[in-house]
Amino acid sequence: MIDFERFTMEDGTPIYLQIILYIKRGAVAGSVRDGDELPSRRVLSARLGVNPNTVQKAYRTLEEEGLIVSHAGAKSYVALSPERLARIREELLAQDARSVIAAMRQMGLGRAEALALIEKYWEE
Repeated sequence: MIDFERFTMEDGTPIYLQIILYIKRGAVAGSVRDGDELPSRRVLSARLGVNPNTVQKAYRTLEEEGLIVSHAGAKSYVALSPERLARIREELLAQDARSVIAAMRQMGLGRAEALALIEKYWEE
């Protein structure tokens, strides 16, 4: 079963999106694997202290994206093919890269400075 012990809520981002991101990042990191069972909507909502509808919205979105399989009254499972995992990895990396690039531009860094900064911290 997917463990949500390390899940921490952040201000400013809807909780259902945080749940989705937690599962996607776990998949890319290898802690969430194909066939893993998700906690029931009620169990997860109680564990996180959120409305069950919030968890339902996250699970529904994951179902629509084809990342989990659910059946009425049954358990939900992760459905990860190697191709889907590669798409998730690319999606997450693109989002993070765009965010970092936007911050660097906002701080006035040029391309050469940004690349030098990345080189500097790459080995840390």
